[in-house]
Amino acid sequence: MNSKPMKWMATTVLASVLGAMSAQAADKPVALVIAQGGLGDQSYNDLAYAGFQRALKETGLEGKPVESKDIVAQAADILRRASDADFGLILDLEYSHGEPMVEVAKDYPDTTFAILNQVQKGDNIVSVLFQEQEGSYLAGMLAAQVTTDTSIKGINDKPILGVIGGTKSAGIDKFIAGFIEGAKAANPKVEVKVAYSNNFGDPALGQQMAKAMYEEGADIIYQIAGGTGIGVIQAAKETGHYAIGVDGDQDGLAPGNVLTSMIKRADVAVENVVKDYAKDVKLGGTTVAFGLKEDGVGLSEMKFTKDLIPAAYLEKVEAAKADIISGKIKVWNVVDQGYPDYLK
Repeated sequence: MNSKPMKWMATTVLASVLGAMSAQAADKPVALVIAQGGLGDQSYNDLAYAGFQRALKETGLEGKPVESKDIVAQAADILRRASDADFGLILDLEYSHGEPMVEVAKDYPDTTFAILNQVQKGDNIVSVLFQEQEGSYLAGMLAAQVTTDTSIKGINDKPILGVIGGTKSAGIDKFIAGFIEGAKAANPKVEVKVAYSNNFGDPALGQQMAKAMYEEGADIIYQIAGGTGIGVIQAAKETGHYAIGVDGDQDGLAPGNVLTSMIKRADVAVENVVKDYAKDVKLGGTTVAFGLKEDGVGLSEMKFTKDLIPAAYLEKVEAAKADIISGKIKVWNVVDQGYPDYLK
């Protein structure tokens, strides 16, 4: 099986490659639609693709990742062509594809569609959710404690944190709201500066935005911007401050300058959906969720920074984690509850 990433730059290329897969209809191959930022983002897309590859290897199914330079505008076209090519399962990582998927899925009742990070209705659609706000709450709580501890190298005495998101959308703001809530729980006086890059694939832009935010007094910035966020991490390294990684364990991208990473196990979710599909489990019309309780989100091991962080800070984070799992703490969910006042 050729599992190398495949970029579809134009409709003709898309049609030709997908058409070639039609011959494999007996095995019903699976497709993974890659989100903005593309493969190589060292974050969400790469992590999900790793789970996809594991699942293909274990199940013996054929499969292909699908990329496009204009993934948002080509939503319906990509989904229809994949369906016409007789992919039996189409997993979609791109948040903006939710509504187009509902319309396309109606015309292909024998195809199973999976959309991540939202709930969409359809007898042949499975919705995969992550409780990103829960993991982000823990990241915010840790950052708010660290941000005024001047005994830690690179930290100033100002209670200022930063967040750089890829776009202003419920999918991104879900992280941000949880981060702010956790930060305020640890220190009600903390200020969280929020900015959006409106781009998931421009590290230079992320670097520029982060440096400006560091100059404004933030010493820790949470990046939720895919490939653009790699620039945030680079800026942390260059300025001697800290970043917080996202989706995958990004601590090693700048050892000692990534305070922690909020890991979202997109790989586990994708792997589980493909395996269930291979077992002929009925997926359509269901919603599956991965939170702290399911080990679907959480903080990294912090192997490069743990020794810098006072034990009391980590104990407070662990206590909050236990309270979220038990239900004692219910973290605000932008998708379900709308926007809190501090993020409007």
